[in-house]
Amino acid sequence: MADVSPTVTDVPARRRYEARDAGAEGTVAGFAEYLLAGEMVVFTHTEVDPSYEGRGIGSALVRASLDDVRSRGMVVLPLCPFYKGWIQRHPEYEDLVYRRPPSSVTD
Repeated sequence: MADVSPTVTDVPARRRYEARDAGAEGTVAGFAEYLLAGEMVVFTHTEVDPSYEGRGIGSALVRASLDDVRSRGMVVLPLCPFYKGWIQRHPEYEDLVYRRPPSSVTD
């Protein structure tokens, strides 16, 4: 099967990014759920419709959502294993990952 070039949009009312197949009347091919925590986007779950698996939907969804987060000046916390693994394979996005500041607590 050929890759699909989906349209990815943020749907804040549903707290998720959706990847829609323009060639199939806007069918939702996949989505990535998130929570907002201040200036951080916590990606919690990603799902691709089985009929679209292996066609580049997941990667397009992650790339577009991370590009959107970057444009907003926010950081991400990838709790979703798919996001975490994708970012590890694409180091150009590692700067978006939230890093806890070092602790200054002493005994």
